[in-house]
Amino acid sequence: MFGVIVNVITVILGSCIGLLLKKGISEKVSTAAITCLGACTLYIGISGCLQGENVLIVIASVVLGAVLGTLLNIDGAINKLAKSAETKFRKEGQTVSVADGLVNATLLFCVGAMTVTGSIEAGLTGDNSLLITKATLDFVSSMMLASSLGFGVLLSSVSVLVIQGGLVLLSGLIAPFMSTGAINEMTCVGSILIIMIGTNLMGITKIKVADYLPAIVIAPVLYNIINLVI
Repeated sequence: MFGVIVNVITVILGSCIGLLLKKGISEKVSTAAITCLGACTLYIGISGCLQGENVLIVIASVVLGAVLGTLLNIDGAINKLAKSAETKFRKEGQTVSVADGLVNATLLFCVGAMTVTGSIEAGLTGDNSLLITKATLDFVSSMMLASSLGFGVLLSSVSVLVIQGGLVLLSGLIAPFMSTGAINEMTCVGSILIIMIGTNLMGITKIKVADYLPAIVIAPVLYNIINLVI
């Protein structure tokens, strides 16, 4: 769990620095920064989508994930949990909520091959090198995100702990099902959600991205089912 703890600490430190920087930024500059961040997020999402190998798995995962997430009202549940923090930390006129910052940062920090592969390696072999490398990247990313998206980015450190920590603890069970192909499909689906975040940040869309979260889990499941049948 050493690599996970290091990652959590870097997200907390980076977010705190970003929040301090945010205090000296005007609303006009902050809005411009969010738009630029949205464009960069689009680039990250598009790059990740290229890792997918089976478009049918991607389509099915996103559709099924959207249906399941909407029925479960995941977005509503997250917003409800973030309500108390949002009331305390959200400034009047601020366009990005605590819940938005939490969901956006969680996806950016926890979706991708480095998260899954690094956590499984740490759990099975004790090698934390990949997670520590990711922690360094997340330190810089969390500063940028928190300076634009606010307090919700700091809360995403809990998500990093739960998701990556869970993967480390369950690595022995999930490793056989997380082949390179399964990870690639999961990364591709997660990257589509990241593209949604990018368009939201740029003000193009108002997608409830949290409702699509089940798609990330569905993708490797479908990949393994198809491989088993075929």
